[in-house]
This record gives sequence, structure tokens and C-alpha cells, in this order.
Amino acid sequence: MVDNLSYSSVGLLANDSFPLSQSLATVAYVVAAVLFIFSLAGLSHQTTAKRGNVLGIVGMIVAIVATAFGVMTGGFSVVAFAILPAVVIGAVLAARVPMTGMPELVALLHSFVGLAAVLVGISSHIEPGVEVIPSEELIHAIEIFAGVFIGAVTFTGSILAFLKLRGSVSGKAITLPGRHALNIVMLVASGALGVWFVRADTNAAMVPLLIMTAIASVLGIHIVAAIGGADMPVVVSMLNSYSGWAAASAGFMLKNHALIITGALVGSSGAILSYIMCEAMNRSFFSVIMGGFGGGWSGPAAEIEGEVTEYSVNDTVELLEESQSIVIVPGYGMAVAQAQHSLAEVVKELTNRGKEVRFAIHPVAGRLPGHMNVLLAEANVPYDIVLEMDEINEDMSGTDAILVIGANDIVNPAALDDPNSPIAGMPVIEVWTAKTCVVMKRGMATGYAGVENPLFYKPNTHMLFGDAKANVDSILMALKGS
Repeated sequence: MVDNLSYSSVGLLANDSFPLSQSLATVAYVVAAVLFIFSLAGLSHQTTAKRGNVLGIVGMIVAIVATAFGVMTGGFSVVAFAILPAVVIGAVLAARVPMTGMPELVALLHSFVGLAAVLVGISSHIEPGVEVIPSEELIHAIEIFAGVFIGAVTFTGSILAFLKLRGSVSGKAITLPGRHALNIVMLVASGALGVWFVRADTNAAMVPLLIMTAIASVLGIHIVAAIGGADMPVVVSMLNSYSGWAAASAGFMLKNHALIITGALVGSSGAILSYIMCEAMNRSFFSVIMGGFGGGWSGPAAEIEGEVTEYSVNDTVELLEESQSIVIVPGYGMAVAQAQHSLAEVVKELTNRGKEVRFAIHPVAGRLPGHMNVLLAEANVPYDIVLEMDEINEDMSGTDAILVIGANDIVNPAALDDPNSPIAGMPVIEVWTAKTCVVMKRGMATGYAGVENPLFYKPNTHMLFGDAKANVDSILMALKGS
């Protein structure tokens, strides 16, 4: 094996003995970076999302090919042994995981990036793999320390997010007394260990590096544990940003321009998305970083008054036939039931009758940013009737009928009315202001945030219990029959 060979998620490092190949690889990396930028631009809108995905795939292929054939001088069998099984595993997982399982899969993939940054950092400390001149040794040591720190936080935080999204761990916020002070103590301790690390020789420096790795791992768990279930989409976005910065730090350690650019793009775009989602949810961006979501209430929640009124499929069909303006609010329950395709047919049937039908999408509906948009796009629902919460909320009071399908926390009036609610202050879709609201749920269980919903007890709200797909299929059959 070639001694100076080291690899990253996009390939192997340059060998200075082949300047022409290195130059071609550098040009290819620039092309790949441009493709990644256009990919992110394409992913910003539903109509261009497919093109954005294709550009991202092409950019990654360009980066891999440039590294393999423009930089590498050996070790092809080792790389193939690592890449080929990974490609097979990734393809099988992508084919088998349903849309309801995508959020936890994304969180798990983020953990891989974090773990890779940790391993690359430790291996770079033991054997740099790239030429480090004496004047750059301090900078290289800082790159290693920062990369391992970010990677460890990303790894353990993503693992816990995966377990929360999967349901293996409770989605409720776990808050320790003085948790912010504890976070600061861990950060200060890590900084002190960093000073020790850069001043010690290679062998002795391994001690503070490993201690810091353990502290950062605990910090990652502590930050995500303190975030409540209703805010998990923001957590996924935040961890996406962390994984990008972890990849960028690995790129600095390995002097890999493609990895630096790609990591910076992912890190910055994830941070921007997290900020946008925090603004939409009336949350503090700093509280996301420090794990301040969930559990900020100071007293018992308000008591819920009223009675539950149950609706049948026929009642719902009659309501839809009598209504002119209809709004549908999808949630995670729709994803679980896979009701989007039948729902698209219902929308088509109602639209053919001259009724105005629109969708209202909350920024954190589902378990992943844009989760509902992807499901509706999969069912070929026209983009122009899928509106964000801010675009449609003011129209709720003039709507004849609202169908809430599998949503809970995002339509909970306690967020606005009860200052002691765990989701207090979070903007919600104000479905209760419409003339009539029908909520499809399997039962009266709470949402992911574990909060009771007063909406179910309001006089203009009716509950249609049962599997969402079965109920939507029955509504579709009744509409076609009438």
C-alpha cells in the first residue's frame, strides 16, 4: 500500500509527484463544486428538485472519478473493497426505506459523517498522510482538534436523533437542571483540552484528544436530548449543518479542496435552513445550537374543556359536497398511512366539481423539513395548490371545510392560548377558525410532542377515527358514487 495514501468521503488525497493529474483533478473539483451549488439551488423549489438531485449526483461522480483517475497512484483494490459494498448497502436501504423512515435514515447518515470526521482526525494526528511543514503544524493541530470535536458532537447527536425519530427513545425533551451551564462547562473543558493538545507532543497529545472526544460525545447527546419532539425537523436540519462542517474540517485536515467546498456548502445551507425554520416557529436559533428547545414551560398546562364529536365517512362526504372552499392539512399520520395517492384523487374529484381545494403545509410537518411536500409531489399533487402556513393561515377563517389528516402538534391551539404548554409560542395552522374542521386520527393519542390538543374538543371540530388511507379511500369511493 502506498504510504502517503489517505482517503475521505469523496476520494483520495493528491500526490504531488503527478502535477498534471493533480491539475486536472483540481479543475474537476471546481466543476463538481459548481454542480453542487446548482444542485442546492434546484432543491430550493419543488419544480426543480429532481434536476437538483441529478446535478448533485453528477457532481459527486465527477469528484470521485477525478480523485480515482487523476490523483490516485495505487490502492485501487482497497478503495474498491470499501466503496462497492457501501454502494450496494446504500442502494438497498434507499430502495427499502419508506418515506416515513426517511427522517431517521437521514439522521443515521449524518452520524456516519460525524464518525468519519472523528476517525480521520485521529488518524491524521497519528499519521498526517499529507505534508505538514513546521510553520503549519499549529494550524494542522487546530484543524484536527476542531474536526474531531464537531464530528463527535454530530455522531452522538445524530444517533440519539435517529433513536428518537425511530421511536426507540421517547420524543419528549429530557432537561437536566442547569443544562445550559453544563453545556458551557463542557465547552470550556474542551477548549482547555485543546490548549493542552496543541502544546503536547504527538504521543502525549492523544490523551487530551481522546478525553475531548468523550466530552464532545456527551455534549452531542445532551444537546439533542433536551429538544422536544415537535422540534425534531429542526434538529435534523441542524445536524445536517453539523455534518457539513465536520466534512469541511476533514477536508482541511486532508487538504482536499472538494471536501472543503462540499462540507462548507452543506454546513452553511443547513444552518440557513435551521434559521429559517426557527424563524417560522418563533424559536431562538441560539437555543437550537445549545439544545434549548422543549421543556421551557413553567407550570401545568391549561385544562381542556368541551366534548369530542365523532364524524362518519358519510358525514365527511356530505360536508365536502356542501363546501366550496376546502383546505387539507397533512401530517405525519398521512405519511404512515400512505394516504397521499388516494388523497390526490379526492382532490382531483373535488376540483372537477369546481371546488377550491388547497393544502396548508407547516414548516415542521412530519419528521423532516419538506416531508409533506415530498409526499404530495410523489402523488402528483399540483404545486400551485400546496401553500406554506404563512401563505394560507389568514384564509382559514373564510374556509368552509378543513381536513386535518394525521396532524396534531401543528394544529394545536394550545401553542397560542396556553403559555405553559411545551409548544407555547410555536406558530400553528389555525384550523379551528374555519367553519368546520374534520380531524382524521386513529385515536385520541397525543402528538409527537406528547401534548394534549384542545382542537379535538372545539364545537366546530369533528373526529373521523380510523386508518387515514382507509377513510380517504372510502371518501373517494363515495364521491365517485355520488
